[in-house]
This record gives sequence, C-alpha cells and structure tokens, in this order.
Amino acid sequence: MKSNWLFSLLLTGFIILPLSQTLAQRQITIDDIWTNGTFRSKGVPGFRFMNDGHHYTALQHNTILKYDLRTGKVVDTILDVSSLMLPGELNQVDDYTFSDNESQILLATGTESIYRHSTKEWNYVYNLATGKTTKLSDVNKQMHATFSPDGKRVAYVMDNDLYFKDLASGKTTRVTTDGKVNAIINGSCDWVYEEEFSFTKAFAWSPDSRHLAFYRFDESAVKEITMTNYTGEVYPEMETFKYPKVGMENSKVSIHLYDTKTKKKATVDRNSDPDGYIPRIKWTTDPSKLCVFWMNRHQNHLDLLLANAADGKTTTLLQEENKYYIDIHDNLTFLADQRGFIWTSEKDGFNHIYLYGMDGKLKQQLTSGQWEVTEFYGLDEKNKMVYFQGDMKSPMEREIYSIDLNGGTPKKIKDDDGTNSAAFSTTFDLFVWTHSGINTPTSYAVNDRSGKLVRMLEDNANVKKLQEEYKVQPVEFFNFTTSEGVKLNGYQIKPTNFDPTRKYPVFMYLYGGPGSQEVLDGWIGSDYWWFQSLAQQGYIIACVDNRGTGGRGEEFKKMTYLQLGHYETIDQIEAAKYLGKLPYADPARIGIFGWSYGGYMSSLCLFKGNDVFNSAIAVAPVTNWKWYDSIYTERYMRTTEENSKGYEDNSPINFADKLTGNYLLVHGSSDDNVHFQNTAELSAALIKANKQYDTYFYPNRNHSIYGDNARRHLYVKMTDFINEHLKPDHPMHFSNVPSKS
Repeated sequence: MKSNWLFSLLLTGFIILPLSQTLAQRQITIDDIWTNGTFRSKGVPGFRFMNDGHHYTALQHNTILKYDLRTGKVVDTILDVSSLMLPGELNQVDDYTFSDNESQILLATGTESIYRHSTKEWNYVYNLATGKTTKLSDVNKQMHATFSPDGKRVAYVMDNDLYFKDLASGKTTRVTTDGKVNAIINGSCDWVYEEEFSFTKAFAWSPDSRHLAFYRFDESAVKEITMTNYTGEVYPEMETFKYPKVGMENSKVSIHLYDTKTKKKATVDRNSDPDGYIPRIKWTTDPSKLCVFWMNRHQNHLDLLLANAADGKTTTLLQEENKYYIDIHDNLTFLADQRGFIWTSEKDGFNHIYLYGMDGKLKQQLTSGQWEVTEFYGLDEKNKMVYFQGDMKSPMEREIYSIDLNGGTPKKIKDDDGTNSAAFSTTFDLFVWTHSGINTPTSYAVNDRSGKLVRMLEDNANVKKLQEEYKVQPVEFFNFTTSEGVKLNGYQIKPTNFDPTRKYPVFMYLYGGPGSQEVLDGWIGSDYWWFQSLAQQGYIIACVDNRGTGGRGEEFKKMTYLQLGHYETIDQIEAAKYLGKLPYADPARIGIFGWSYGGYMSSLCLFKGNDVFNSAIAVAPVTNWKWYDSIYTERYMRTTEENSKGYEDNSPINFADKLTGNYLLVHGSSDDNVHFQNTAELSAALIKANKQYDTYFYPNRNHSIYGDNARRHLYVKMTDFINEHLKPDHPMHFSNVPSKS
C-alpha cells in the first residue's frame, strides 16, 4: 500500500516539488548568525582622506599605508609602527590622527573604554620629517589628544584637567587645576552630554592656534548611580558615576577661553538661565569669534552666541524657537569669507538648508518642499556647491544631491532605488558611495563628484549568493491607514513555502522612538538573517513605523511630545490588528519584540494591547521615564512635576497588572544607559500583581549585551521563547502530504 501511494504521488507530481524544496532548504541557525559569522557582510574601512582629495590612509597590520582612492593601490608606506619600538604592548597602535599639514601623526596605544564613546589612551607624536617620536605624557593616560591647526602643540585631557604640550620645546602647560573625579571635568563631557549630545571632546583650538575654548562641568551636585560588577573576587566591584535623572540637578556647565600667548583666561557670557545646556561650541572662520550654542532646559529655545575670544563677551547671532523641541545637529558651516553661514532647521515643518549672513539675517532658503534633508555632507567652497542626502522620492528611500550655494534646483547625484549615502573626500572631487536595499546587501564604490562610477570597492556578492543558497524570502513593503486616518508604512517577510490558505503566527519587531526609522529601503544587518530563520520556521515577520518616527516631517515626528508611548502604542496595536486580519495570519498568535525604546514599546503593547498580543520580548527597556536621564527625557516629556499625567499614562510599570500574555524581560546588570533599575522595578510590580513572566539578566553586560557568547545566548533564548508561545508548525509540516487517515 505504501509503495503504491508513493508511486501515485510521483505520477501526479502532487507534492514532490514542494517536498524537495523543503528538504533542500538550508536552515539558518543562531550559530551561523552570531558565532560563525556565516552571513556577515563585508564593510570597507573608514576613509581618512588626505588633503589632496585623491588619497586616503589606512592602518593595516600596525602599518599606516597611503592609497590612491581612484585605483585602490598602495602608493606609499607612511609608517611601520613596529619600527618605533614603543614599550611592550604599546607598540600596537589603536588609532592615529594627522596634523593639518600632514607632517606629524598622533598615535594612540593602550586604549581603554570609559563610557559608550569615550576612551583614554597613551599618545605619541611622530614627526614624518625627522623620524622623532615624542610621548605626550608619562603621568597617566590621556583623552582627546588634538593637534593645534599649526601643528605646533597638542592639547589633551588627563585626570579631568586640560593640558597642552609645545612640541618644539617639550614644555607642558596645565590649563586647569581643579579637575576631580565625580566633581569637576575640564575639556571632556559628563555622562549625559556624551550620551545625549553625542560628543566627548569638550575643547577646540581657534583657527589661528592661539586660543583654546573648553567646557567645564561642575557635577558635584549631580546624584550618583552605582552598578555592581561581578568579577569572581570575594566582593563584587562597585562602579559609581554621576547620572542626572528627570528633574534632578544637572552639571553646571560653562565655557572658558585660554590665550596661549598671554596665559589669560576668560569665561564666556551665557544666557542668564543657569539651568540650560551648551550642546556645541564651534569656532567661526574669524579666529576672534567662537560660536556657542545655548539651549534652555526644555530644549525648545536655541541661541547661537558669538563670543569674543579676548574677553568672552557675547552677542546673539541667531535665535530659534519651537513649540515642541529642537534637535541638535552639527550642520553649521561658516563661510571662509566670514560673510555668512549654512544652517539646517525644521522651522518650515521639514528639515531644510538655509544660508544666513553674519548679521543673523536670512539670505536664502536653499532647499524646500515636503521632504527632508536627512544628512548634510558639507560645502565645497571652491565650487560653491552644497552636498546633502534627502528623501525626496519617498520617506523610505535616500538619495544624494548637490545644490548651488546661490540656490536653484537640487541635482541628483545618486538616486538608485533604496538607500544611498556618501563620504566625500576633502576636495569633494570624489566620494565613497554606499548603497543598499532592504533585500540588497550593502555595496561600496568610489564615484566622482557627478556620481560617475570610478571603481567598485565591495559588492558583497558572497551575501547575495547566500541569499540564493538559503532561499530567503523577499522583504515586502506595505502600508495601511489606521482608524484615526493615519497612513503607516511597514514591511513583512512571509514564511518559507508560503501557503496563502494557511494561518501563520505573526512576529513583529519595532523600535519606534522619536525620529527613528526602521521601515527603510536599506539593508537591515544581522537581524535580517534572524528574521529569515524565523520565516523558515513558519512565522510572518512584520515591522511598522508608528507616529513619532522620522522621514515624514516635523508634525509626524513631534506629535508624541509630552506623551511618549501613547500614540506609538495605539499605532502598533492597530498594526497588529491589521496584520491579524490578513487572510493568512493567525490573530491569536501575534508577538512583538523590541530593544531599549523598542523594549519600552513592546512592554506597553503587551500590557495595553492584551487582547491583541499573545507575547512580547523586551530587552533593556525603560519602564518608567522618571528613571531615565534628564536631557533625553525632558526633551520629549518635560519633568514629572510639569507632566505627571504623561508619565503615569505611558509607563509600563503602571500597567503590570494588565499582563495576560507571555512576557520575556531581559537586561544587562551593568547597563549604564537604561539602568537595571528599570527591570528590577517592573519585576517587583509584576510580582506584586501576581503575574508570571520570564526574565533573563546578563551580569556585567551593558546596554548592548555582548561578549563571551552573550549575544548568541540571548538570541537562542528569544527564539526558544517565540517557539514555545507562538507555536508555529514546523515548515516540514507545510507540505501537502495527506494524513494516513
């Protein structure tokens, strides 16, 4: 009977093709993704362009090599570091920086991480003409070592004080003397400025190398957070640092000027409000004028102040106000002729480029329209051209443009479907073009200023081959309109051997934070392969960008102001309902996953949408905004005293009693960003509400949870959790083999 049944199937061809495809399907494993690097795409090294605009340098095998960007060939060996015979392990260079005239090199060795971006290291100066190597300091490791523009001095921070060394005489000058751990910082950032204003070096040389402008942080009154690190010793290691939370005392920040010629110091006048922020300083092309960004604590008023280098007195260059908040950026370029500057702003509802005079008056709005300037690449002064990235075609795509400084219509340089970005050389003659699509791995190529291809650097053909070998499913874009009339964009991946007559479980991924964007026609990275592995196991994968995300103008992005989590949760619940109504989706088996802000959102979705979501995974979530830092949270929510309802109505901890589904809560114990406190407090609330949940914690791991198998371990757990609670049939069961009955 059995052989006759199989023979009849062979004759009809009823199931043999689907079955053979299933058997031939190569399974994507967690080890392939996170351990073996099977699917890892190739990048290209960060390009350190040289002054001529046609060459770049790279550090390879402890040797600094000079390449021709046009051909990719090595044209010179600039320095073999091993020949310097630096002491011990320090002979291995971690980083390097050229002086402005490229005659000297700063070499960084023995680098140690401090927070997410900051480091300290030993620094050496190598003179290319003389072959002489000079150690910056023997006392302690330094931070932010920086040549003066004339190359005669190097400024640096050591033990919270600012110094500079004269390279000719070898003399070191200590600019500040009051630096103290967890009290006073000179020339470097405190934790919250580093995290939220995205810079660490807090000093700058004037264009003529005479003055040093620097920040001073007095964090004495800022409250501390302590993390426990478990090292195998009898007592764990306690790490304490200053971390200002919502409504709490911030560092007192001031800007100071030091004249290297007269040794005199001056303090920059600032707005009378002592509780505001100074998110940037930048020298103008006039060496006697420093531009200081001053912002109120609500972050909805910004002044660009011009400070006199001699005495610190200020005048107002530009003021900007917003009914919501102002995003800080680095898109300020002063013209060489000292007659104006370029600035980007959302003041017309979309982010665009503006040209101002040094009197603060608007000369011209260079770009306009219902689209966003998403990256500002710079100004080619010689040819009077401005280069930028925009989403003129679609909020889900990115193109590269140029526009004349005198105005006109933007010219498309690269607009291939998907995401295009550029890294221009110093002269803007060439740029490295990066391109990808949501189904297309990232490629890199050199182009000339018009966008003409010069040479391909990396096309990741190996990843494309793997996509074919593993028969991955295409990622498909979709959109839908919510019950509130809001059009939302999303993408989905259908299960392998998709059968539209079946009902599949849905697994949603999100981030959802202010200005972020996940639904973009660009390569996803490692999660692409995890999503494909889940599709192989029978899941529909989906992602939807809620209100509050970027690429669609200021009103769409900022409508979540004072109510973080409110509209985002409504949109994600509506997205789940929309997906659940698809004829091939099972509305009883919908799960959601997010990390950081996404973990905050997945928690809210499960608690508030307990009639929609079956399961949720939250990694490193904020569970009450009052436990997060002052700058980020107050930008969007103000303080708990000003906006108690906004906090109460949208913090997961207040809805722990609403949990009815399956919940996995994950956190690293040494997360200096979103503190473990968030997960501990939510756990206590869930226990009090008599709610069962799963939790995983990662000792000594930070916000990213990696190292010593941690990332693999986490993804194994998440995959097991999904399979346990959403329970898809295995793909092998999707064949049309009839049952024996």
